[in-house]
Amino acid sequence: MALSRFFAIIIVASIAWALFLLFTGNLYSLTGMVNGKQGEPVVVREADSLSFLSNYPEIFASVKSAGDAGVLKGDSLYRLSKSGSVEICLGTQRADGIFPTCKNTIIDIWLPLIGYLTFFCGLMNLLNDSKATEKLSRGLAPFFTRIFPDLPKGHAAYGYMTMNFAANFLGLDNAATPFGLKAMESMQETNPEKSRATNGQIMFLCLHAAGLTLIPTSIIGYRAAMGSANPADIMLPLIITSFIGTMAALIFVSIRQRINLFNGVVIGVVAGISILIAVLMYFITQLHGAEKFHFTGNLSNGVLLAIILAIVAYAFWKEKVFAAANTNVFDSFVHGAKDGFTTGLRILPYMIGMLVALSIFRNSGLFDMLMSGVSAMLKLFSVDQQVINAIPVALMRPFNAGGSRGFMLDAMKTYGADSFTGQLVCMFQGAAETTFYVLALYFGAVSVKNTRYTLWIMLLVDLVCVITGIVVCKLYF
Repeated sequence: MALSRFFAIIIVASIAWALFLLFTGNLYSLTGMVNGKQGEPVVVREADSLSFLSNYPEIFASVKSAGDAGVLKGDSLYRLSKSGSVEICLGTQRADGIFPTCKNTIIDIWLPLIGYLTFFCGLMNLLNDSKATEKLSRGLAPFFTRIFPDLPKGHAAYGYMTMNFAANFLGLDNAATPFGLKAMESMQETNPEKSRATNGQIMFLCLHAAGLTLIPTSIIGYRAAMGSANPADIMLPLIITSFIGTMAALIFVSIRQRINLFNGVVIGVVAGISILIAVLMYFITQLHGAEKFHFTGNLSNGVLLAIILAIVAYAFWKEKVFAAANTNVFDSFVHGAKDGFTTGLRILPYMIGMLVALSIFRNSGLFDMLMSGVSAMLKLFSVDQQVINAIPVALMRPFNAGGSRGFMLDAMKTYGADSFTGQLVCMFQGAAETTFYVLALYFGAVSVKNTRYTLWIMLLVDLVCVITGIVVCKLYF
């Protein structure tokens, strides 16, 4: 219900605001909201070429010779339109318009996701048909039954959730999504109210969104590209922040669901993960420069390859199990891959609906107003300007990964990758999740419409990660 209201409110409010700006003369054209592409110049005025030539002959000559590139004078860009008039542009398009968003969602997001789902769902079916999921679930039951008390012991979702958490842990987002979707589908099979989220689905999604990460590969890559002297120095603060965010998600959901976390198994698992993180962090901090890139890259990709090897090798070892079911290893893989493709088809409408709504929100200018209001409020409380400079990433991250990534790169370019602002934006990008997109994707995959309190807990966890990131950055850097 909360997600549905958010979807409706931002579309209605954004379009109403854009129309108000148009009728009051504060917006020249609505073209950008519909057909514009992110980064394109925004036309704020047009002039007839003959009148422009008579008033500004020198500029017109430059514009005519410059072609499509146009001429930059101060903050304004002058260029010839296809109709022959002179366009005066100021600033750039904040996000793709409606039609480019629909197109790019399919080409840049959905089609690659279909590929990931097809392959990894094939592997998941090998786990199922070889009975490995049952064994994995039985082994994990002592822990999972305590934080997922509504799920039966040995439920298949335990294995999928483990794979999802492991992939997130290693920064393998592309692999984590298929595992996560299979976990949601598995839990949906035992859901008595198919349109209402179960306690287990809420707990899983909040833990998934918290995204405990050990190897923030993409963030390190962005920092290296932006000229950081030590791109991997963000690892330790990010690990600490994501770990605290994960613990916050576990505690918040447990309080809401009245789950007792004070037992030996849960405390032991949390302590074990903490020790593992500490050992790996200590080892990584002893490495320098290229050694860190080499080790972290091989660790994350090596573990992924090891998981694939283990699944296929175990299935091959249990070939008799497949033969007894009148199938074989490859046919089992293909059957699961088809299921992954079907899942991809089912989630496409939810992806397009949410991403188009966010596109309209950004291009209407309402998001900029929100950022300005938050920045002004923070200044009243004497918040450090370096923190305020990083806030756009924190505000955009729950809405759109691409938008927040753009803000992050712009902040590193403007203030420096190794500045406090540059480090903080990387924390916000790496330790939080695209909350609204994740909700639409995962609940859309299982046709759950009533998400209950999931959204508010996920946003609260995002806030915890933002506050923790600021504190950790202050202490570490």
